[in-house]
Amino acid sequence: MDLRAALAAHRLIAIVRGTDPEAAVRTVLTLAEEGVELIEVSLTGADALSVIERARKELGPDRPLGAGTVLTADDARAARRAGANFAVTPALGDGIREAHRLGLPVLAGVLTPTEIVAARPFGAAALKIFPAAEAGGPAYLKALRGPFPHEVFVPVGGVDEVAAREYLDAGATAVGVGSPLVGDAADGGSLTALRARARALLAVVQMNSLAGEAS
Repeated sequence: MDLRAALAAHRLIAIVRGTDPEAAVRTVLTLAEEGVELIEVSLTGADALSVIERARKELGPDRPLGAGTVLTADDARAARRAGANFAVTPALGDGIREAHRLGLPVLAGVLTPTEIVAARPFGAAALKIFPAAEAGGPAYLKALRGPFPHEVFVPVGGVDEVAAREYLDAGATAVGVGSPLVGDAADGGSLTALRARARALLAVVQMNSLAGEAS
């Protein structure tokens, strides 16, 4: 898949990390039903590889479905076997190199300007600014865009509806949203509430996309 194009088109990655594998699968499928096109299942969730495998069978072969918290080469290989077609990392490391070798596009975690430069040889498709809120929020992203105007940045960490709008306005290509979107759904919580949060967040990113097109 073309991860850069998908990020630019959809502008949102949902991050699913749960303690209940059955609920996590239901969460992935519910998000997909609501129109969230990019979904990442963190490998730190309970039985995450099984969640990816089961969700892949339900979603079909072509729907974007990522593995998150890919740290090692073994993580990358296991994610690929489970059916992930992109990988997300919290930092630079062997997981990126192996995912790239396997043909999985990677959203690679960075924080500092030095790490942004260091990420280039790894072959990352896009860069995850993490933890974005603790680093300075939208103002920090805006500062990074000065020396790195052509990078594809995806802030992750502490992103809610309000912050999503601010990050997109500051030049983010997309945003990654975990608990403010998923809530307790992947632990067995309400899917009705999940649907409402998904619709609200999708409205934010879609409105920002329309505003960008108009300008």
